[in-house]
Amino acid sequence: MVRTLSAIALILGLVSPVCAQEKANQLFGAKRTASAHVPAAIGTYAKGCGAGLMQLPETGPTWQAMRLSRNRNWGHPEMIAFIQRLGAEATRHGWAGLYIGDISQPRGGPMTSGHASHQIGLDADIWMLPPKRLNLSRSDREKISSLNVRSADQRSVNGNFTRAHYNILKAAASDPAVDRIFVTPPVKIEMCKTARRADRAWLQKIRPLYGHNTHFHIRLKCPAGSAFCQTQRPSVAELSKGGDGCDETLQWWVTDYLNPPKTPASPPAPRKRGARDYTMEDLPGQCAQVLAAR
Repeated sequence: MVRTLSAIALILGLVSPVCAQEKANQLFGAKRTASAHVPAAIGTYAKGCGAGLMQLPETGPTWQAMRLSRNRNWGHPEMIAFIQRLGAEATRHGWAGLYIGDISQPRGGPMTSGHASHQIGLDADIWMLPPKRLNLSRSDREKISSLNVRSADQRSVNGNFTRAHYNILKAAASDPAVDRIFVTPPVKIEMCKTARRADRAWLQKIRPLYGHNTHFHIRLKCPAGSAFCQTQRPSVAELSKGGDGCDETLQWWVTDYLNPPKTPASPPAPRKRGARDYTMEDLPGQCAQVLAAR
């Protein structure tokens, strides 16, 4: 029976004393299947879970899920539909489709390794490597690596970044379901240079962030019906002050970020708690229901 997560579930979804202090990533990481709920994204992208998530088929007409041993090819149905749309779009630009990295665990939640986000089924990593074929074996998918599109000095794209990358990213950013897309800063800089002056509104969604030189990270908006999903703030419009984000703040990523101004030494700051430190008490109350469901 598929169940909804209602206000009653919020009341009843109190964390039991048994698991309240257990590490949430170990509890969610142990689940191999989705919960029997109506699909819903719960909490924030970096502190939440996903009810009724859908598994992306390992292979489709325009995609292949990679690193299958991780069991992270689960997402909200809106994300699965988006991947299918973008995969079809990629074929219009000379790619066989898309290689899909991590989406979420079967019930979302904090992961045992890697990402701090990807917790509510609305994040997906898409490889920069253009697929030439979509019949990779499970073994191939564990061994093959993606493509680095950033130069060695981290200040520009290299020859691996093509017009097809640009067009696929533009198509993704133009999709109304997308909230933002994280890319390595040199990709954003390159796209700012080459975008047409009269067609730049979509650039607002392309957000520079370190660590995205071999993949781009899609983040969707909270879907209709996910009453407990929290929209990310600040919005892309606020971050770019209503513009396209191609301003002096973008250059910071290839100047001061790489060579920060020297400042007097100070004691190291205490380590902040991260996603792998969360217990069930840190997550929204509904996540206990998601975890406990069959």
